[in-house]
Amino acid sequence: MVGTIEPMNRIAFQLGPIPVYWYGVLIGLGAFLGYLLANREMKKRGMPDDMLADLLMFALPAAIIGARLYYVIFRWENYADDPMSAFAIWEGGLAIHGGLIGAIVTGAIFAKYKGVSLWKILDITAPSILLGQAIGRWGNFMNQEVYGGEVSRSFLENMMLPNFIIDQMFINGAYYQPTFLYESIWNLAGVILLLSLRRVNLRRGELFITYAIWYSVGRFFIEGIRTDYLLIFGVLKTAQVVSIITVIGGIILIVYRRKKGLAEARYLDEEPKEKTVKKHSTGQKNKKKKK
Repeated sequence: MVGTIEPMNRIAFQLGPIPVYWYGVLIGLGAFLGYLLANREMKKRGMPDDMLADLLMFALPAAIIGARLYYVIFRWENYADDPMSAFAIWEGGLAIHGGLIGAIVTGAIFAKYKGVSLWKILDITAPSILLGQAIGRWGNFMNQEVYGGEVSRSFLENMMLPNFIIDQMFINGAYYQPTFLYESIWNLAGVILLLSLRRVNLRRGELFITYAIWYSVGRFFIEGIRTDYLLIFGVLKTAQVVSIITVIGGIILIVYRRKKGLAEARYLDEEPKEKTVKKHSTGQKNKKKKK
């Protein structure tokens, strides 16, 4: 009976002769929901309505290119005989660290051109990035990638997982740990944390640094379970090395910026002018009524 389990169809729908894969659909959904969340916050923070759309027009392609390039570099042996296959991103193989590098570099150029604080943009978009990652991991689920070591079906059933997840974790004749799910849950918890920290009014830049630390801590431990990973020098797991550097570097950066007075501005600083004007107008109306 076990041998009859078939994986879920990776194709979501057809546009004529062109297949649209769930991998791309879910990554697109994550980007869209992240955009809605960040755009709403940008308006609250008094930034131009079209700024995020303009940024995404450049940052999203740069993130995809960076994510794919990063993955291909560390898995070049898979593409050496057929370099053109490196462009088949619907087959999976996007590394989040490469995507972040591409997006941040693009964001830095964009922020300088627009004359706005890069840290402010990063703080606003941090929860959205994590939300996009949480949803995007389900694209890995559809592709049957990003999984852990071999386990029994009863192990997965004891986790109270629905059958569609358990069946999809049956790969090449065996069941595997759903590490994609672990990371997705960890990322969603991080979104809640970051949204809560907005009210704490951290110093500018620290919300994004917290995101980087949170994600890296979870990724370090989850990467230790995964069986499909990238290696440095054929020995060290790339994501774990990057995670350690990010956590240590993030803590040092927070301390350094505070000591050097580079983080005096707060997340909730610079309230939108519309609110100020509205309060002022309301005050004038009240005065008129009293007269």
